[in-house]
Amino acid sequence: MDHPAPAAPPPLPVHLVTGGGSSPNLAHLLRSLAAARVVALDAEWKPRRRGSPAAAPAPLGDGTPLAPETFPAPPKFPTVTLLQVACRGGDGGEGERGEVFVVDLLAVPLADLWAPLRELFQRPDALKLGFRFKQDLVYLSATFAAALGRDAGFDRVEPFLDITNVYYYLKGHDTQKKHPKETKSLATICEELLSVSLSKELQCSDWSCRPLSEGQIQYAASDAYYLLDIFDLFQQKMTTEGTCSSTTELTSDRHCSSTVIECSSSGYDIYSGGYLMPIVTKYSEKILLTESDTKPRSSRRKEKLKLPTNAKCKDKVDCSTEWQGPPPWDPSIGGDGYPKFLCDVMIEGLAKHLRCVGIDAAIPSSKKPEPRELLNQTYKEGRILLTRDVKLLKYQYLASNQVYRVKSLLKHDQLAEVIDTFQLKISEDKLMSRCTKCNGSFIQKPLSLEEAVEASKGFQVIPSCLFNRNLEFWKCTDCNQLYWELMVERNELNRIII
Repeated sequence: MDHPAPAAPPPLPVHLVTGGGSSPNLAHLLRSLAAARVVALDAEWKPRRRGSPAAAPAPLGDGTPLAPETFPAPPKFPTVTLLQVACRGGDGGEGERGEVFVVDLLAVPLADLWAPLRELFQRPDALKLGFRFKQDLVYLSATFAAALGRDAGFDRVEPFLDITNVYYYLKGHDTQKKHPKETKSLATICEELLSVSLSKELQCSDWSCRPLSEGQIQYAASDAYYLLDIFDLFQQKMTTEGTCSSTTELTSDRHCSSTVIECSSSGYDIYSGGYLMPIVTKYSEKILLTESDTKPRSSRRKEKLKLPTNAKCKDKVDCSTEWQGPPPWDPSIGGDGYPKFLCDVMIEGLAKHLRCVGIDAAIPSSKKPEPRELLNQTYKEGRILLTRDVKLLKYQYLASNQVYRVKSLLKHDQLAEVIDTFQLKISEDKLMSRCTKCNGSFIQKPLSLEEAVEASKGFQVIPSCLFNRNLEFWKCTDCNQLYWELMVERNELNRIII
């Protein structure tokens, strides 16, 4: 089975939009919005933990904070700090190159953006694309209303096409039936339709911190850009099928509108003449925000997740994200003094980093383990379960407080966090003492070049360029994998742990 290729940065120039009315990139964005016929939209905001306070309202366009009496109490919604826009002008077809903008809402006066965005959202000749965009619109509307006044929100987006519906259309799903309850993620949709892998490592990064990293900018731009690529597949399928009447409906309307120009099997261009009119008329929908959408609602789901009042484990559950020790290897509670971890599937890369510094770090015994399987392995092997999944914390009572939620996103930072949290003592003689492939131990004595060549026969090829270098070879006692040590690797590990 072919694995999807990692997502490259968008092949279009990415414009980071900052500054006020004199900003060239802001002027470029406004011109593109006015000319756009197909626009892909996405938004980012700082992830909020339970119980965190609402963000303060953004300032006016001139940077002056609003006086308290001039605005109502801000809704308890996250403040949108980044808006991604990928747009195409002309006829909106594949041939149009298009452009991608990453708009820094903390650095652009919202007063300069409100009218152009509102016009774009309601323009009938511009088709808007999004992935479950209603929540983004709610937060975006609340952000503008908090900064500019109650009437400065957004109440609708039309015509709109949800990429989720496009996905089910392209997969031949019977649209007379309801879509599956568990909707696909955008990463999964891109993987299945485009054979590209969208890394979501930065999804929960702090989008309110400035400056934005290059990785954040490219990540944000990709989420909007690939919506256009998916729309291209939709266009191709419609063109190939030839007739409007033979296509599977994306909406509940079972009849082709009289305003739709009849397509012919001779290859009618669906964008000619009326541009996007056939698609807009036949397949689009609209997002309408009601008054109830602008008011935060207490989550019923949270109530369902609460343990019954008579649950025996009630008093033992502690969902704190801070480690409260002692770890199971602590000699004071009968441990052997040797740290051991289990990294769940979300952070398997951290396991390799821990092994590089000599720490016993296992991965789940199955590819898609259930929470109880993870906790059972943790308990039996006396390990600490490392995870990014906050939901696993509620199962801590099954493994005597042996679950720790890693807060950092990048692997090097995660390694430093674990070393600091558990006060791990890393010495130079432990570096590269475990197999990064299987977690096994190396033989105590390094192999000579001749011994390594003999050990590699029929199993592993040693590059000939290494024969004239003064290297030490090591062999894993469990999986027989051969390693050779370069000083640059050891220096890099020293830099991480110091």
